[in-house]
Formats: sequence, C-alpha cells, structure tokens
Amino acid sequence: MGECLFCNIVARKIPATIVYETDKTLAFRDINPRAPVHVLVIPKEHLPSLMDVESRHAAVLADIHLAAQTVARQDKIDDKGFRLVVNVGKDSGQAVDHLHYHVLGGRKLGWPPG
Repeated sequence: MGECLFCNIVARKIPATIVYETDKTLAFRDINPRAPVHVLVIPKEHLPSLMDVESRHAAVLADIHLAAQTVARQDKIDDKGFRLVVNVGKDSGQAVDHLHYHVLGGRKLGWPPG
C-alpha cells in the first residue's frame, strides 16, 4: 500500500475514527474538522484523484455517494442540509493524493466557500 495516508487508514496501520464502512468504501472523521460534522468518504482502492476515475469505477462512485447519505443520516444533517465536496489537484486544496469526499454539515455553510 505504500506511503498513502488513506491507504494506511484502510489497512488499519494508522488509527482513525471510522463511522461507516462497506466492502468498497470507508468513512471516517476528519482530524482537522471545518464544520461540526466533517467526515471523509474514500474508496478503499487507491485512486489518486477524481481525474483517475474510469467507467470501471462506477460501482465505487455509487457506493461513495450512498455512504455519504448514510453518514448524513447518522449525524442527523440530512434534513437541514450538508455539502459533499471533492477537491481535485493542488490548487483546489487536495492535500492527500487519494480520492476523498468531504461530508460537511451541522451549521449553515456559506457560498462561495472561503
């Protein structure tokens, strides 16, 4: 699995507060939350970014979105609203080269984001 931080979390080599898991995805609390609810949803398979997704990843992408729904329901942000964010590349703020979605909620979120 190499040195990828998120791959090491999937492999349980690095601890994380896991809130949901399927055979394809893992959801865990962000260690530097930007909202009262800030969960990362990742594919277990290493994909460096959204730009590496191919049509063969359709089931993984569906699972990520279903996991985000589950996380929102678990944290009771599904009714008031939440944001699902994917950063792509350095200029967007992607800090880990492993595809990850941010589930953000628990407060009113402004637009555009900072």
